[in-house]
Amino acid sequence: MSKSVYTQEYKEIIKRLKKGRIEAGLAQQVVADKLGKPQSYISKIESGERRLDVAEIKKFAAIYKKTINHFLD
Repeated sequence: MSKSVYTQEYKEIIKRLKKGRIEAGLAQQVVADKLGKPQSYISKIESGERRLDVAEIKKFAAIYKKTINHFLD
């Protein structure tokens, strides 16, 4: 039986992050362009393949016009 390396709390943050992008009406490619990253960077974050740090969440919050607390509460 495989175990997830991410907690349920972290999975919820990722879920909110993806929802925030969709609510902002932005495609992964648009967000990636704003961050100067490839589209796969966004895809890997949203699928849980790549872990986020707080500084990155702050950048996403600015792009999505949300507070950091929106993703963390």
